[in-house]
Amino acid sequence: MKFTRDTLLILLAFFAIYVIWGSTYLLNKIAVADIPPLFLSSVRFIIAGIIIFLIAKLLQLPLRLTKKQLFNNTLAGFLFLVYGNGVFVWALKYVDSGFAALEASSLPLVVLILMRILYKQKIQRMALFGVLLGIIGIYLLVSQNVITTGEGSLIGVLMIASCIVSWAFASVFVSRADLHKSYFVNSGYQMLTGGVLLMVFSLAVGETWKSPLIWETTTLYSMLVLIILGSIVAFTAFNFLLQKVSPEKVATSSYVNPVIAMLLGWYVLDEKITLQSIIAAFILLLGVYFINASKNKKVS
Repeated sequence: MKFTRDTLLILLAFFAIYVIWGSTYLLNKIAVADIPPLFLSSVRFIIAGIIIFLIAKLLQLPLRLTKKQLFNNTLAGFLFLVYGNGVFVWALKYVDSGFAALEASSLPLVVLILMRILYKQKIQRMALFGVLLGIIGIYLLVSQNVITTGEGSLIGVLMIASCIVSWAFASVFVSRADLHKSYFVNSGYQMLTGGVLLMVFSLAVGETWKSPLIWETTTLYSMLVLIILGSIVAFTAFNFLLQKVSPEKVATSSYVNPVIAMLLGWYVLDEKITLQSIIAAFILLLGVYFINASKNKKVS
């Protein structure tokens, strides 16, 4: 394979969604212990969106959208950030961050099923085998009582499952949608519209807002990293990849993220990690290999 500039950008983008997003489970878990989840996400995305637009302005990138492009970005912002992320962060109140990340590893399966249903795309054998490995990894994890028991855990598990469907549908949608030619600008619109909607929902459910002046120091640091790396860098990389490779390959981030999240949750938050969890992580990484080795191209 010839190594081109696009190849380098794709590799860097995968690194961003694999490693950076893997750490956001821990960062969200830290922050949500201090401030309400929807408020947390709304502040994160609004600030990130504003920063993106300021940078785009400095780079003299055009910001104008057609009505259809604005609608598509707003819909993507809702599916990805309001429901897919906002509700996911809320569910972290009930489950460990490592478990939440590992449950999210079912994302490639949902993406493959949606692509089959919506676009009649054939499921490659290697991709299917990779997904089956992911299912085995998930089973090994959720069969452990040490992770799945606890007050409200069933609610958390079910809500995360619905977030996975929302994120999968958005991934397939964005890969085909009429959007701005700049992945960076698309990220800005999705962040800003998603953040505003999250703020509305935060007010609607009666969350108690806290001034950043009284946030815990760990919350401030977590929010800073979430905004700069988790939102601006990784989410733009994600939008870029959805236009360059097939959605199920992009979705393999949900196989690597659990490994990063599990290790960080154990190291920083003293969350429990077992031999069975390690085996599950190894199987999930095998799943990444087989899905990425499949021949599916980006949906056209």
